[in-house]
Amino acid sequence: MRLIISLILVTAFFSCNSGNEPDVSNIKFEITTQRFEKDLFSLDTNRMAPQLDQLVAKYPSFAEFFLSRILGADPSWPADSATNYVRSFVIAYRPVYDSAEKLFSDFSTYEKEIKKGLKYVQYYFPEYKAPHKIVTYIGPLDGYGDALTQDNSIAVGLHGHLGKSSSLYNNPTVQEVYATYLLNRFEPSYIAINAMNNIVLDMYPEKNEDQTLVMQMVEKGKRLYMLNKFLPGYDEYKLVGYTDKQLKDCYKHEAQIWDLFVQNNFLQTIDNNIIKNYIGEGPKTQELGDDSPGNIGSFSGLQIVKKYMNKNPGIKLPELMKTSGEKIFREAKYKP
Repeated sequence: MRLIISLILVTAFFSCNSGNEPDVSNIKFEITTQRFEKDLFSLDTNRMAPQLDQLVAKYPSFAEFFLSRILGADPSWPADSATNYVRSFVIAYRPVYDSAEKLFSDFSTYEKEIKKGLKYVQYYFPEYKAPHKIVTYIGPLDGYGDALTQDNSIAVGLHGHLGKSSSLYNNPTVQEVYATYLLNRFEPSYIAINAMNNIVLDMYPEKNEDQTLVMQMVEKGKRLYMLNKFLPGYDEYKLVGYTDKQLKDCYKHEAQIWDLFVQNNFLQTIDNNIIKNYIGEGPKTQELGDDSPGNIGSFSGLQIVKKYMNKNPGIKLPELMKTSGEKIFREAKYKP
């Protein structure tokens, strides 16, 4: 009898923790990937001008985005100045391109991950016009990251996914822009996460003007909850932006984290100097020790949203995103 009960409990555990996501296999969604960096770095630097014109003609929207937003070329520059600027970049960044080619010569795995994420987007939000194109590129190591472009394509900067141990990130200029805790996310496994996070923010841009800390925490939590729904099965610590150990420690000390906000009367503050310490990127939360993650308010915000949704299982994702943070916080009655 004891064995039977144990088997029932094990079966119940796995039935509650797997297969809860909707089946999106029948949703038709096509997506293509264009390898802009391959075309760019195949240009003959001795015949750059005419070939660059051909490249711009092939990528009319993205090329303009790349030149102005990513490389920082001024549109008012004479044609020869812009050409020389691009030539210098291609020559200097050849080692970055070579490193990216070793990892991403075949991008199909990442395309499939993004495609599946977009199928979940279509399932939950069928009226949203999801991108049907991915454009991979290489930009300055200390510059622009992944984004949604003006032509509604997903731009994936391969230079930001070469692996945290890549020697290319040892450059002092890069480390001045991206601290170690950020470089830890410069892994290929974050490609789909970054892509879908941009979709979340495109659908629901953050608007935190004059909101209290707790309301901003809940808003962050709503978007993390949404990201979890778009990428079921992904490690939650990666979605939140922590290490595995950091997230486990957060759950272990969940009550202590909440007490930090309650005992210091931070929840209702509108002081941005305080708020940024708890919902902004950072290497740690000072009060919780050197091993703690930054952005700890987003973790608590996610737990509030989870509590609210557990109490209201019939609420659909679009309805959740329209629900005010005040209502979510009030009805969740979160107290770990």
